[in-house]
Amino acid sequence: MKTLLTISRYITGLLFIFSGLVKANDPMGLSYKMQEFFEVWNMHWLNQVSLPLSIAMIAFEIIAGVAVIIGWKFRAFSWLLLLLIIFFTFLTGYALLSGKIRECGCFGNCFKLTAQDSFLKDIILLLLIVFLFVNRNLVTYRLSINMAIISLVTATLFSFGVQWYVLNHLPFVDCLPYKVGNNIIEERKIPKGAIADSTVISFVYKKEGKEVEFDADHFPADFSDSLYQFVRRYDKLVRQGNAAPPIKDFVLIDPANNDFTDAILSDSGKLLILFSQEWKTEWNKKVDAIAQYANDHNARFIISTASAEKARQQVKVTVMQSDLVAIKTAARVDPTLYLLDGATIKGKWAYADIDKALNELKK
Repeated sequence: MKTLLTISRYITGLLFIFSGLVKANDPMGLSYKMQEFFEVWNMHWLNQVSLPLSIAMIAFEIIAGVAVIIGWKFRAFSWLLLLLIIFFTFLTGYALLSGKIRECGCFGNCFKLTAQDSFLKDIILLLLIVFLFVNRNLVTYRLSINMAIISLVTATLFSFGVQWYVLNHLPFVDCLPYKVGNNIIEERKIPKGAIADSTVISFVYKKEGKEVEFDADHFPADFSDSLYQFVRRYDKLVRQGNAAPPIKDFVLIDPANNDFTDAILSDSGKLLILFSQEWKTEWNKKVDAIAQYANDHNARFIISTASAEKARQQVKVTVMQSDLVAIKTAARVDPTLYLLDGATIKGKWAYADIDKALNELKK
């Protein structure tokens, strides 16, 4: 029994540590995934705390994984693990059964799982943790109390430290479609061999005060304009496909509301783009430094932001209106500077590293 308990502890602990480390590489991504759940559940007021919740959840996964492996205070941690895995199983089960969320973000953007795979993974983990929970009194540990405390403190400092770094300097491993080396034009195309969503046109009519629904191939035998009153029509998803391009909703709109996306990306030569979600006055001096570099090195420089009007009032460079969701993907740190050669991404830097990047580029 003890051997089986030890194996189960190590499998569970390593899975939690791995899951936490992968998400710690991009806590902002988990925050956005939480917001997706909040939007579906009409709990918009939680959006403002999604990042703190994301940071805390990631840290707890890593800390709990270490605690399970060393076996210290296992009875307390077994309760926490059980509650956490029940919560995770609910989330993945909801994503699978509702069809409203394609994947839960359990392993971040680097290891994307389908809703079905995520749910199956959590079912297996639930069984392991229930087994450990039932036998929690049999778990012993060999480390001294001091070593156990040192291990957990180290795990805590490491988990929060890694997240602090990537929230200020971009993820260590970039698994997003805007990573260095990718061509934005190519990433905006639907992949070859992709399967489109399968839909049918559904109609909703009102008959005798009640709404009835049917598709184009199954009109009621007694259908008539006098008996049925039209309410709405919509495309009902029958089979979910994968025909979406990696980069969606990326647009560059000028002050006259003209779409210059293709024109800008198709032009050859160096292009600097500063992506910003919400423009801040404190960034104006940094803009001057980037503009000076662009002028000295025959490069184009534009700002892509969701608050273009505000930025245009404060800076003298070209400012393009862009989609907020697309910017959130492109700029995990707000703002983020990109260097493109044509449409190919050659470099990207968080706000804290822009001065250092410009000095290196000058050399």
